[in-house]
Amino acid sequence: MPVNNGGNLSKEYFKSYLNLIMVANMCTMEEAKEYMFEQFFKGNKDTFGEYSYYQFLQVTEG
Repeated sequence: MPVNNGGNLSKEYFKSYLNLIMVANMCTMEEAKEYMFEQFFKGNKDTFGEYSYYQFLQVTEG
């Protein structure tokens, strides 16, 4: 899924992406969260900026 580094990613984006990971890999939300952090964010919360990472946390932490 291509991402523009200059854009802020929304909660809806992360909900959809995490759901796709869970369905494709038949895994839990926690496993999808770990996978997405390592693969999407490349293990660095600053990869797509503070706002996008905050939105990711909002989805994964409640």
